[in-house]
Amino acid sequence: MIAESATRKIELKEEYERFVGRKVLFLVILIAAIVILAGVAATLGSANISVLDVYTAILAKFLPKQFQTTWFADTIVWGLRLHRIAMAVVAGTGLAIAGAVMQGILKNPLASPFTLGISSAASFGAALAIVLGAGFVGGEWLIIGNAFIFTLLASLSVYGLAKYKGISPETMILAGIAIMYLFSAMTSFLQYLGRSEQVQEVVFWMMGSLGRSSWDKVWIVLSVVVLCFPYLFLKSWDINALGAGDETATSLGVNVERTRIISMMLVSFITASVICFTGTIGFIGLVSPHIARMVIGGDHRFLLPASALMGALLLLGADTVARTILAPVILPVGIMTAFLGVPFFVYLFLKRKKEFW
Repeated sequence: MIAESATRKIELKEEYERFVGRKVLFLVILIAAIVILAGVAATLGSANISVLDVYTAILAKFLPKQFQTTWFADTIVWGLRLHRIAMAVVAGTGLAIAGAVMQGILKNPLASPFTLGISSAASFGAALAIVLGAGFVGGEWLIIGNAFIFTLLASLSVYGLAKYKGISPETMILAGIAIMYLFSAMTSFLQYLGRSEQVQEVVFWMMGSLGRSSWDKVWIVLSVVVLCFPYLFLKSWDINALGAGDETATSLGVNVERTRIISMMLVSFITASVICFTGTIGFIGLVSPHIARMVIGGDHRFLLPASALMGALLLLGADTVARTILAPVILPVGIMTAFLGVPFFVYLFLKRKKEFW
């Protein structure tokens, strides 16, 4: 009897190790895909360089004694293309993390930063700066500052409305929808008042683009993601428990309201730091967690990093296609993510046979 019990424990341990190993393998594959795609993306443009030149230029920056590059390749890679690629990676990471956490804490497959009114608030902030020149900061940071601050204001408004009625997934989603329609209406009003060139600029900003990226902006977004992600990852078990329902999570010792509020604030902060520089890029935060969940399941210990990597890969791929499909015309990446995201979502709804949780 004791021998059988010991054998069973060994079998369970080996099965768990295989279970974890498959998930880790998926993460490694995603990392490799991002590295490869980044190298290929850096070769595409008016000036042609090889993938080897790209990787050599990158490595030469950190290991100058071991790798030698040319001035031309170094200028093309570091000066013109790599900051846009890096922004695609960190922005896709941030949006996907935000989407995965929101879907987890709200137990809703349609939850994302953009279905809860956050993007509408950012669009209004940008439109306010473009049309009226009004904002909280001045100069070149006027649009960025407005988008960032109104995104946080929208999150606080959602929290306030939900708090008034009692915080639950349903009240937060309804509050988010109300905020979305409010800011959308105000943005439309500003567009009606604006001149044609101002309206055109607002519309272009709302399409989302990585063309305004720079190394300074990349470091800002990366810093926010790095600061917020550890807490969210440490709360993976709590988010898993929320998926079983608030009562079950409470019985397991989870402070449901505090976990939901703090997580919501952090993902709003991440989203604000991304879209204030890129404009509204939809579907990344919505689709990436679903793809990752279909492959590795709903355990947020693995789902959060997998969603982050999937978001980075999807946004980098979408931007690469947007830059090359109609070259020399560069499409806004927000258009491309919608083209890629809508067919997948239709497929998801048509083919999925069971509940999401």
